[in-house]
Amino acid sequence: MELEEAKELKERCSQCAAISWGLTDEGKYYCTSCHNVTERSKEVINTDVIPNTKIKSISRGLKRKSKLEKGWDWYVCEGFQHILYQQAEALKTLGVAPELKDEVLHYFWKRYLQKSKQAYCANPVYARRRKAEVWEGNVRHSDGASGSELLSDTDWASCLESGAESQSDAPVPKPFAAPRAPHSEAASVCSGSLDGIEYSEWKEKGVVKMTVPGTLALCYLSLLWQREAVTLSDLLRFVEEDHIPYTKAFQNFPEEMKLYGRDKGIFAIESWPEYEEIYKHMIEIATFLDLPRFPDITKDCFLHPNILCVKYLMEANLPDEMHGLTQQLTGMTGMGEADALAFDPIAKATRTVKYDVQAVALIVVVLKLLFLLDDNLEWSLSDLAEVNNEKNKTEKPWFSFRQWYRVMKKTLEEKKQKWEEARAKYVWKSEKPLYHSHIDKPVAYKRREVVVNLQKQFSALFDAAPTVVKKSPSSFQLSWAEGNANRPCFHGHSLQGILLKKGQALVTKNSLYWLSTQKFCRSYCKHVTTYEESNFSLSYQFLLKLFSFLLRIKAALLHDEVSLIEKKLFKKKYSEAKKNSRCRKGRR
Repeated sequence: MELEEAKELKERCSQCAAISWGLTDEGKYYCTSCHNVTERSKEVINTDVIPNTKIKSISRGLKRKSKLEKGWDWYVCEGFQHILYQQAEALKTLGVAPELKDEVLHYFWKRYLQKSKQAYCANPVYARRRKAEVWEGNVRHSDGASGSELLSDTDWASCLESGAESQSDAPVPKPFAAPRAPHSEAASVCSGSLDGIEYSEWKEKGVVKMTVPGTLALCYLSLLWQREAVTLSDLLRFVEEDHIPYTKAFQNFPEEMKLYGRDKGIFAIESWPEYEEIYKHMIEIATFLDLPRFPDITKDCFLHPNILCVKYLMEANLPDEMHGLTQQLTGMTGMGEADALAFDPIAKATRTVKYDVQAVALIVVVLKLLFLLDDNLEWSLSDLAEVNNEKNKTEKPWFSFRQWYRVMKKTLEEKKQKWEEARAKYVWKSEKPLYHSHIDKPVAYKRREVVVNLQKQFSALFDAAPTVVKKSPSSFQLSWAEGNANRPCFHGHSLQGILLKKGQALVTKNSLYWLSTQKFCRSYCKHVTTYEESNFSLSYQFLLKLFSFLLRIKAALLHDEVSLIEKKLFKKKYSEAKKNSRCRKGRR
């Protein structure tokens, strides 16, 4: 009956362009195809009860549904706020202290909003453009206090250091609260957010623009401030294993936060985060926020090279005795000192430290000191170790580089193949369809429905698709246990065949060493050294491939770190080479 009465309306629907109208109980026209309710209404006269009166019945909820379809007013910074909240909760689930979310990350984010003038300031950037106030969550400024007073340069850092005790005087709002507001008719049809178009085109000198990779950088800054037992490579691996929201984090936005158009380019990610990219973002954000010197990395801290080296020696299946050598090397180069490990964004002269890369580079240098890694000496020492192990089967076995190489090469190939297959099978398309404008919504949802139906049909033809089992989070990618013949463990092996006693000290049989880099680039060059595989031995190449895979970094980045350690270790040799080169130039 409703459809018959609505036939007199011949206009096309503004959302889906269909001509199929019905009437709500309020007498308003709605599209039966996409359920869009218009403001036009049909007057219904019922003269049986009271002549010449309009009758309208109680709404059954279609009006409420229309509000849900339109959604809330929301800003791009609120989208990033939701992602940060999800990531902080995920880190909390992984065992990180709750203070990271409630105190450190919360204040870093507030600081960013204030410095970028998106919130916590008298005149937010988008308020100037749209003459509208930016939503700032549930935060309320009492007594007319301005945002600049709330987060001043002098007191925000003290809040982090003192923790919850410093906040007892004034009530602090729930971190990352999601604001709710009715949708404005002025919202752009090209963007679900109010400022999606402006944000995508926003370029302001001196302001670091927040991105989805930037949220990971902010999380790592918080982890570093807390000195948590999570390195940057661990964080990126947890993202890859889907323990921390990243690529499809927007799917967890509230239903009322509609995301389409320009928002797609801001929040939809179709590439994995890279170590160097996130590290660069981290330094940019820390400098932009004017963060003070971070808490010192002490000897009992997880990020100290002496402790990180233990982790990577265990994962790489290397002898436990090597840990003493890495400790000695750390002491000789001064890399274990608090000042050498400190992260101070304001002091631009200081070199930033990649803690995990540095620890792995120390292990590579120790292996070069022991075995030379010239595709010759390591195999000769392996022959001696294997002969000794055959003669003395009851004693502690000597470490054989050849046997270790074979085991690790096979393990690396298997792991790398699984990793590449997992990446190839990863579905980048989100369950929630993304579309370019609100008008395209019905088409996008229809296409998604067709794709899902086709997938179901194909899976029925080829039996049920195997369910992907989500890995449980772990600090180690490779684990080793004694007694496994297929995967022998080398942790308990001795370095006796490689080290010699000289008085009370132990010295290496090998007295030679070759430098990874003979000449460093000038200070204005962006990279430290250049790495070409063909210039180096196969053993050295394999070590870089193994450790760069464990850290998910490029081999060239690890080679650079090895070269920098060698520069500190062999200062005299480098200074002599520099002096000789100057003399040659003078003679010419």
